[in-house]
Amino acid sequence: MKPFGRLFLTIFLPVFLFFNTGFAVAASKVEILHWGDDWSIEVDGQPFELKGAGMGYSDEAGIAILAKAGGNAFRTWGTEHLDVQLAAAERHGLKVLVGLDMQKQLQGFDYNDSAAVAAQLAMLKASIDRYKSHPSLLGWIIANEPNLMIGADGGAVQPNPKVYAAMGDVLDYIHEHDPDHPATVAFAFTGTLADDVNLALKSMPTLDFLSFQAYGALPAIAPLVEELAVELPYMVTEFGPLGHWEMPATQWGREIEEASGAKAAGLVDRMYQAGLNNPEGQLLGGFAFLWGHKQERTPTWYGLFTEDGGRTAAVDELTRLWTGQYSEQRAPSAWGLRLNELQATENIVLAPGESVHARLQASDPEGDSLSIRWQLMHEVQARSHGGHFEAEPDAVRLDAGKTTSVGDVHEMMLRAPLQPGEYRLYAWAQDGSGGVATANFPFLVAAP
Repeated sequence: MKPFGRLFLTIFLPVFLFFNTGFAVAASKVEILHWGDDWSIEVDGQPFELKGAGMGYSDEAGIAILAKAGGNAFRTWGTEHLDVQLAAAERHGLKVLVGLDMQKQLQGFDYNDSAAVAAQLAMLKASIDRYKSHPSLLGWIIANEPNLMIGADGGAVQPNPKVYAAMGDVLDYIHEHDPDHPATVAFAFTGTLADDVNLALKSMPTLDFLSFQAYGALPAIAPLVEELAVELPYMVTEFGPLGHWEMPATQWGREIEEASGAKAAGLVDRMYQAGLNNPEGQLLGGFAFLWGHKQERTPTWYGLFTEDGGRTAAVDELTRLWTGQYSEQRAPSAWGLRLNELQATENIVLAPGESVHARLQASDPEGDSLSIRWQLMHEVQARSHGGHFEAEPDAVRLDAGKTTSVGDVHEMMLRAPLQPGEYRLYAWAQDGSGGVATANFPFLVAAP
């Protein structure tokens, strides 16, 4: 398939077949249309205005919540839970942009090993054949952030060119065996991004659309696309809060996370700056990160939901953008957490057992009273790269008094741990209706 310059790819003829479950289904037909300066998506001949999120749930309940919030699509990073996810998507009228399980050089996969590359291609072909005719399939993400490589100095470097050659083989197979669904590559927003895209397109000149993943840099994607001068549409396959690499850190190197209210406000602001509130031109839409829970630097940084399913204010903002109105019961927002009236950027160092005053500012849109839960945890020991698995740190016994609340201010006295080390205090403000606000504060307990 040609990646651009076509008004219609083919005429859709419904194909009925038996897929996995044994029920007769009709394969979907997804087209990327191009006229003038504008691009759009059609699914089964109907315009499709993408309202998506990256799916962190493998059960139907989380997928159903996305549909209720006004979302119409989600993306995955692999196929481990795809049978369940696709079945749930079909029941709730959602489409799925499927991420294929292509390994990363960053994680140690050797693209000079021809036997390993061939085995991977065979595995990916099997996944494509298995899912290509599912009615909820929107398209394929061949690889997630294959350009993310970190040099010895900590800066971005080019990956092995054989990475893109291997991706080109996958793209060719999709075009030959599944012409009904477009394919993309999700590029990390790095300092070498323009070079990454140009190098990738040499191996994949027929790529259907580009995809980019950016957080604080989200508004910079459109200017980059203009600079690339590539006649291809694009999606934003990940956007979210300011990333941990984009935030200030303590003197001992621990990243400082925004409170959930600031995250929600910043997310909306960057979406408007990037045009995701009303995609036009080459922009096809995007997927918010992450519809679920994830441990990365902290257990609250990236998930739109908490580990126990609590809904943050960012979900309400996405609901408003997708449906035109907020949900009936909105989540509370946290705006800051201080220790001894100091901010985290002031590098709080405590003595073992020192008495500390914690002050959380959190409010509820409906004026509901909030239940405050505090937790003390160690900092992450082994930090992940590229969003891969990271073990959640252990909790620490919290020696604390009762929380007192006056208006939006919630206060508590605690004692610093007796053991020297790096710690982080967490606060969850719950409204009793499934909404939650989060904030945390890193501090150091010095050796006596």
